[in-house]
Amino acid sequence: MKRMLDLILALFALVILAPVFLALMMVSRVSLGRPVFYCQARPGLDGRIFHIYKFRTMTDARKPDGGLLPDRERLTRFGRFLRSTSLDELPELWNILRGEMSWVGPRPLLVKYLPRYSAEQARRHEVKPGLTGWAQVNGRNAIGWEERLRLDVWYVDHRSLALDARILLSTLWKTVRRDGIHQEGFATMPEFMGSSRSPMEPPG
Repeated sequence: MKRMLDLILALFALVILAPVFLALMMVSRVSLGRPVFYCQARPGLDGRIFHIYKFRTMTDARKPDGGLLPDRERLTRFGRFLRSTSLDELPELWNILRGEMSWVGPRPLLVKYLPRYSAEQARRHEVKPGLTGWAQVNGRNAIGWEERLRLDVWYVDHRSLALDARILLSTLWKTVRRDGIHQEGFATMPEFMGSSRSPMEPPG
């Protein structure tokens, strides 16, 4: 049932938002150049790797030594707008159509984080990653990693269509208010360096 609803809602959203999608592609092309989309490997259900698609929000500006500049220096004004409104996430509708993601579930994080999770935190991969999730409507990027991952696992244990509907409605409200875009002092979410427990250590 959830997969069927994912497909129906994704197709409906693509049709309704097609003009917005095309407009963002054109503005992004002028503002950031090519490529318009950002593609990166992420772990999905059971940790299987897939490629997520988003609108680019940062330039590729580099230091004299060739390394990338900090995120806050590469994030453009247009990029900040895309992130604050979550419009950069629109291309993930393609991931939903492909069955790699769902509308609701833990957000797909970086592949390099996989060995850093505790055994309990790794349970976030027992369901498909989502366009939005329980952590996103309870603090989004403004909360710390431990709390964010705890909320992800809470969703895994309590998921239902009713909860998904509640999360989607709350996401609309949070997006309009632009709540929890980033932590204080960070332009983007800081890197997850590991749990307070040893990686893959069973919870006590």
